[in-house]
Amino acid sequence: MADEIEDLIGKIWVSALDGDDHGAIDAALAALDDGLPVEDLLLDVLAPVQLRVGDAWAANEVTVAQEHIATAVGERVLAAAARHRAARARHVGVNGRAAVACVDGEWHAFPARLLAEVLRLNGWRVDYLGPHVPTPYLPIHVRGSEADVVLLSASLPTRLPAAHEAIKACRETGRPVLAGGAAFGADGRYARVLGADGWAPDGRGAAYHLAGRPVRGSVPDLTASPVSETAAPELTGQDTPPGPEYAYVAGIAQDLADSVVRHLSEHIPEMAAYTARQRSHTRDDIGHIIDFLAMSLYVTDRTLFSRFLLWTAGVLTARGVPEETLLPALDLVAAELKGCPGARETVEHGREVLRGERGRQKPRHPF
Repeated sequence: MADEIEDLIGKIWVSALDGDDHGAIDAALAALDDGLPVEDLLLDVLAPVQLRVGDAWAANEVTVAQEHIATAVGERVLAAAARHRAARARHVGVNGRAAVACVDGEWHAFPARLLAEVLRLNGWRVDYLGPHVPTPYLPIHVRGSEADVVLLSASLPTRLPAAHEAIKACRETGRPVLAGGAAFGADGRYARVLGADGWAPDGRGAAYHLAGRPVRGSVPDLTASPVSETAAPELTGQDTPPGPEYAYVAGIAQDLADSVVRHLSEHIPEMAAYTARQRSHTRDDIGHIIDFLAMSLYVTDRTLFSRFLLWTAGVLTARGVPEETLLPALDLVAAELKGCPGARETVEHGREVLRGERGRQKPRHPF
């Protein structure tokens, strides 16, 4: 079975890169006809293909356009699989009603779509609200639809403040909230911090939790049934705003990035020959560094920042930019934050991690 799964991943990967949705759908439906469970197709084939797309972009093997095309093909395969007779026979909705949404500002909707379909396969009636759902509309829908549970998805840690607000808003309705997606960390640590009632690593894990079954990789102390009205107190996070350093760094992020770029050429002479496009990319990179520094302060976890730096170093190296160019940028960021000891310590920790991993293979998935 493992070899068959790998073969199917390869077929859909090739079709996805070619933009051949018919070829990908034909391969997927043939596998379903041969007895492959729909859930396995979604989580063990389509999800790995999507991860491979991200890996390929990080390695500079595909363009952003190709990445979008491959994702669109994956969405069409998912839609076709959802209409297959093996899937439709399980769309019974006997377990209750679930609302699935991406938090405000989160446009990476494919993981949430996979989750919604897996829940349907496991007997849930699902309201899939889609990407970028404004927080005020979540409790309105939850109350109006009488949903039993809310599942929130976020892929980028820069969405954690929005996720925090969404979690608080949904918990005020009295319904439990499960969080999922790479933004919350590989072990769901930020879901705890932000007050979610539970976390699951993927759609299968979420379905298992809702059924009261344990699944490896999930939060070990989650209540047996997250749809119960009583939330697990040990998973209830902070309901107070983050510390003043986060607010300060987030507030000056744009000006700080501009200042760093202006002074960076003094440390990297090659920047004098940069084109306008190269300077724009450099400004974007510096902006992302500061954004992730702010997120590390938001959840009080310096490893979030260091993991992002390692991933960024790998992305730059794949594009012919030496990873050492990050060091003077970090020095300039730290110099501008003299009144923020927590931020400076986080930057210094990131520098040390980056130096320690110099020349080594960098992670494809930072979170």
